[in-house]
Amino acid sequence: MNRFNRIVPFSLLGKLSFLFYLGILLSGCGDNNTNYTHTRDTVNSGTIHISVDEAFKPVIDSQVKVFESQFPNAKVVVHYKPEAACLQDLDVDSIRMVIVTRGLTRTEENSLQEKLRFKPGYGPIAFDAIAVITNKMAPDSLFTMDEIRDMVKGTSDLKYKVLMDGTSATSNVRFLIDSVLNEGDSLSSNVVAAQSSEAVIDYVTNNTDAIGLIGVSWIGDQNDPQVLSFLNNIRIAAIECRDCDGTFVRPYQGNIALGRYPMIRPLFYILKENYAGLGSGFKNFLIHEKGQLIFKRAYLLPARMRFDVRDMSISE
Repeated sequence: MNRFNRIVPFSLLGKLSFLFYLGILLSGCGDNNTNYTHTRDTVNSGTIHISVDEAFKPVIDSQVKVFESQFPNAKVVVHYKPEAACLQDLDVDSIRMVIVTRGLTRTEENSLQEKLRFKPGYGPIAFDAIAVITNKMAPDSLFTMDEIRDMVKGTSDLKYKVLMDGTSATSNVRFLIDSVLNEGDSLSSNVVAAQSSEAVIDYVTNNTDAIGLIGVSWIGDQNDPQVLSFLNNIRIAAIECRDCDGTFVRPYQGNIALGRYPMIRPLFYILKENYAGLGSGFKNFLIHEKGQLIFKRAYLLPARMRFDVRDMSISE
């Protein structure tokens, strides 16, 4: 009897314990599945925040519009900022992706990898050009790079104000300092800051003594009604061709592809994601056919898509 008393309660306790823990396990699995479905994004659903160089607002707006129409359960919230602010957002947990005109340095990559505990992904998605725009009534529409350089330095005989989207922290300013000015030169007071690329266009539209330097996507997509309205009021200047004799070219895709236009820069994505989330889905959209065609339509040169250049005669 004593033996029975010792064995039966143990057997019942074991069964009850098993059922109890099984219930907890199943309940926990159900909760996890629910949380995953409702709170974790996938490649085509959920919400992410990204920071983008404000110089590329027109083309990235188009990319997001098409991406969200293709995936109705996806929401890409874009924060347009100067390039330096976008790079600072790499340290902001809520920002999943950054789109700027350069990749990561080795130091930045190592620092970010140490913080994230995984290697961030980055790569080129397109090539952009900085366009020079003038007022319709301005006497000049052809410039050499020496003339651009002298105007930015304030030593030119051409008395134009140079309008840019800010005088510090933007990708356009960084390009001028790194790739146009000679070492030791600095921007002069002749360079005037505007609040945005659109403000640059507005100022040049209303002032014959100003030229503007803006990303080509602002005036490239001639299927965009806003771009057409811009082109009615300004003129795209031609710049002395690189490695050509006496030829001046505009920032058309063929001139970007062949390196003939002298002010070209890449556009990079930087992705902080180590699983198949919405950031990866949007990145894949940008680097594959639909996204690359949107870059092409905006007059940028696609970086991941074959682009054939053919000789032809056009009237500029």
